[in-house]
Amino acid sequence: MSSATEGTSQPVITSSQAGRGEGGRWRQVRFEELSSVPINEPGTTARQEAKASAKPVENAQPKLRLERRQQLEHHLKKSPTDLDGYMELGRIYRADDRPLEAKRIFEQARQIFPDEQELLWEYEEAVLARSLQQYREVSDLAARLDTLETERELKRSQNDWARRRIEVCRARLNRDPNLYQLNIALAEAMHDAEMYEDAITTVDMILNRDDLSAVAYLIKGRCLLASGNDLQAMVALRAVALRRAVVAPLKTRIIALKLLCETAEKLGVALTLKKYRQHLAQAEQELAQHVASRK
Repeated sequence: MSSATEGTSQPVITSSQAGRGEGGRWRQVRFEELSSVPINEPGTTARQEAKASAKPVENAQPKLRLERRQQLEHHLKKSPTDLDGYMELGRIYRADDRPLEAKRIFEQARQIFPDEQELLWEYEEAVLARSLQQYREVSDLAARLDTLETERELKRSQNDWARRRIEVCRARLNRDPNLYQLNIALAEAMHDAEMYEDAITTVDMILNRDDLSAVAYLIKGRCLLASGNDLQAMVALRAVALRRAVVAPLKTRIIALKLLCETAEKLGVALTLKKYRQHLAQAEQELAQHVASRK
């Protein structure tokens, strides 16, 4: 669940906006390196071999990854207590976008190593990846087939994706309350699950953190809008768009200003709407200049 938590094997939370089928703001973690060396040296673990002759997962040939998977599956049948072997095999399945198999492997390992925290983290990542995969598959199908059945299945997969994020974020925060940035992912999932009051309570705890306050206020504003509290929502959105003490990222400000414009127009507040439109035009011009300067 990709602000970043410490360690390369942990997920990253992003605040980028995701459209239909994108699965929210969760980006999966990067994986450790993968070895294609056979497991045949006595006293050598899978991880030690991987370190000895490793290639990045992104660059490894599919054929080599397949061979490595087969080697590890065979190896673990003979050595079912090799934690390193389980970890490597599960991560290969994740890298190959096969989260169901990764979940199976990590689940097997957890039966043997129930107290291994890194293993638990990887298992949770596989659970999330599988739920996200299902959501995207159903979303693609619903985009092609506009039927009541696909619409119901899309809603079900959306709810499952939100529930899985809520479960994992809560579990990780219970294990380590210092992972306060996970409150953003938790609140976003609660918003998607229409748990608006819970989401607001969650972000209220981190509004005083400058690094997270902009996106926290944005989530709060969206939840208040969804709850029909337009005036309170505008207060939260102004804290994103117009606050000078803590300037929000440009794209986040634009999102908040668009919502402010829509809400002001809905409420018929002409003078305020004009002000928000001016700020929005200025922010969009600034973004366009920034994009042009990077080309």
